[in-house]
Amino acid sequence: MRGKAKKQPTMLMVMSPGSMVPPSHPLRGIKKLADAALKDLDPVFAGMYAEAGRYSIPPERLLKSLLVMVLYSIRSERQLCEQLQYNMLFRWFVDMDMTEPAFDASTFSKNRDRLIEHEVAVAFLGAVVEGAKASGLMSGEHFSVDGTLITALASHKSIKPKDSGPDDPPGTGPTDSKGQGDSNGWSSFKGETRSNETHASTTDPDSRIARKSSGTGAELSFAVNVLMDNRNGLIADVRTDIVTGAVERDAALEMLSKIDGERRATVGADKAYDTKRFVKVCRELGITPHVAQNIQPGRRGSAIDKRTTRHKGYNVSLIVRRQIEAIFAWLKAPGRMKRARHRGIDRVGWFTEIAAAAFNLVKINNLARA
Repeated sequence: MRGKAKKQPTMLMVMSPGSMVPPSHPLRGIKKLADAALKDLDPVFAGMYAEAGRYSIPPERLLKSLLVMVLYSIRSERQLCEQLQYNMLFRWFVDMDMTEPAFDASTFSKNRDRLIEHEVAVAFLGAVVEGAKASGLMSGEHFSVDGTLITALASHKSIKPKDSGPDDPPGTGPTDSKGQGDSNGWSSFKGETRSNETHASTTDPDSRIARKSSGTGAELSFAVNVLMDNRNGLIADVRTDIVTGAVERDAALEMLSKIDGERRATVGADKAYDTKRFVKVCRELGITPHVAQNIQPGRRGSAIDKRTTRHKGYNVSLIVRRQIEAIFAWLKAPGRMKRARHRGIDRVGWFTEIAAAAFNLVKINNLARA
């Protein structure tokens, strides 16, 4: 029999957003893990706000909203706030009831600097990592390091010579083949040599001109470096830095120096880390460098000798370290971090740590379900 649509909608009902979420939904496990990590941050949150004044949006809610934005590849904070108004799954995850209005996108703008100042994202990622260690999901002994580039939220048109003034009129840039000036400021750079020593972006001065490898185009970028625990491929630490020639090795050594273990650790890395300084500092830290040998006949030898390569663990580390590429792929695709969401090294690094925590929560929840 053909059904009929009801003309009169139901006016009253008794239900909660949580009752609409299936018991087997993966977000239930992620929410439980996130709430446990946020509970450890209570002392940090208590010191962020004054004791008197108007009540603000709970910082726990802001952080979980950012997790939703990463987990569901939401493109902007404004779109997130729009979906919080009608998406029951998102409302349940951030602890909002059925009648509570969604907060405005300007809430993130007003609270972002406060969260960055108190290093809340760093503490949150650390709490997630400590929870994984307590569950036996991280070895704390065998690691891998690698770095990648993410495109800055700035275009090539914003690159100007450092000695140029902010009031330089349009058309003062390089001329084209017909001898005509550029009508769009400094957008035309044909025949001009650009480098980080002579040029900088006016949109995001912290970004640098860099390219991932030879044969690829140069972009305004930031460097993201990850320290991965080899047991289950979880992120042990992450750093966002200004791009330099040695940023990968310097960031790796800084993250490795924070390792606190009773047994000697190992670290796997690709050929870019095969330098005398990196190998020497790793050994001084009590860490065995399982670095791929970068041998160039007639030019240089490897800093890794048979003291390291003769062990079976060396080859194992070189194979396992490839899993770190899956982390970069997840951050750039589902996490929408192929291009930075913010400008400035502080804000880009802050959101990178949020995305890293989201990756760990997904991975830990999948391991628990398995």
